[in-house]
Amino acid sequence: MDGTVLVADDDRTIRTVLTQALTRAGCKVHATSSLTTLMRWVSEGKGDVVISDVMMPDGNGLEMLPKIGQDRPGLPVIVISAQNTIMTAIKAAEADAYDYLPKPFDLPELMKRTAKALSEKRTASATSRVEVPEERPDELPLVGRTEVMQALYRLIARVMNTDMPLLITGESGTGKSLIARAIHDFSDRRTLPYVYADAATLAELEGPARLLAEVKGGTLVVDELMDLPDEAQARLVRMMDTPGDHAPRFIATTSQQNLADGMEEGRLRQDLYYRVCGTELRVPALRERVEDIALLCEHFLMRAENDGAPHRTLSEEARELLRHHAWPGNVRQLENIIKRLALTARSEEVGKAEVAAALGPQSTGVEPVMGAGASNEKLSDAVARHLQRYFDLHGEELPPQGLYARLLREVETPLIEIALSATGGNQAKCADLLGINRNTLRKKITDLDIEVTRRRKLM
Repeated sequence: MDGTVLVADDDRTIRTVLTQALTRAGCKVHATSSLTTLMRWVSEGKGDVVISDVMMPDGNGLEMLPKIGQDRPGLPVIVISAQNTIMTAIKAAEADAYDYLPKPFDLPELMKRTAKALSEKRTASATSRVEVPEERPDELPLVGRTEVMQALYRLIARVMNTDMPLLITGESGTGKSLIARAIHDFSDRRTLPYVYADAATLAELEGPARLLAEVKGGTLVVDELMDLPDEAQARLVRMMDTPGDHAPRFIATTSQQNLADGMEEGRLRQDLYYRVCGTELRVPALRERVEDIALLCEHFLMRAENDGAPHRTLSEEARELLRHHAWPGNVRQLENIIKRLALTARSEEVGKAEVAAALGPQSTGVEPVMGAGASNEKLSDAVARHLQRYFDLHGEELPPQGLYARLLREVETPLIEIALSATGGNQAKCADLLGINRNTLRKKITDLDIEVTRRRKLM
């Protein structure tokens, strides 16, 4: 790489790591913990690429992007942030950031994107940017730092302001309606109506015309597409073909995982499928992103406290039980359980017994966490399906490089954690159980940041 990179982050370790890596790659680096200093460098004409954190001691990095674009049109800014919500990705896209990566970021991936930014000659956008609404976390519990959720956030940010129809798929309770609403509220159609098209309205003779008149070029959402009768689907096709002068943005949702099966079964018209499948946004099941469960629990407990519930925390055992639950109702089920526990728990710290009682009989067994639908399914088959969905989520693009190491880490971490739990935190027994050297186990515990709790194992 050849060029000068400006790094702004209040974490000294991150500044040091990035400075060393970029310098070794051939770049000149200026690093600072201050947005004020960063903006002075930019105004002085320094730097070919900016890498900036969002939350800084003297301001918000995203709010500086318009000023950077004004002072230095075309200067690529890569945003890194520990705020792992959909709104960070959306705001970064709206503010014309070159790229966005969540913390903790993959260093080789950041280096790759920096190299790409340095090699490209970006020109200033001729279109004026619209003001981004304030984040409303209480209304958008789309929280997640796992790679599958971050990939979804980035895809949403890319397609948000396009006119192509969107198809949002995912199991019940994963947040399909929330994503549809977020896409509208933070798109350039946000000031126009947001309208649901149900089967009853579509079945009426004048229903489609009334819907088009009501939506007025805004967003028209068809919930559970495959629940529509054939005649309603036919009317929807005709409406999409002749939308009038003010064509709306069409978004459809469905819980059906395989739409090809739906067409074969006669539940989905082929002509409708080809019209709504411009871009598919697949929302992963909660069991496919178990590392987000603790983050979601904190989010829901905070919301409950803001609504008047007592302050609550979860014990380590309670978090582990939640982490290994099957979650057939996905995020909606988790939210309801956490709300109930926030109101009914006997003490500030919610224990394992209270969580088990709230979860019901299913909590006594550990269910597959990678999406296996049947108890006799091979682990390799479940992993293969999970990986295929991960690749499908990226469409025609390939996932970020380093997939092999990320996959091994995702499998290795829960394996070691569960083995440690089964052996009561005894590392010697755990190493024997796993069939690895005790020193190897200690190194993995350190590298993977696994917390070890010694306890007496009841047999």
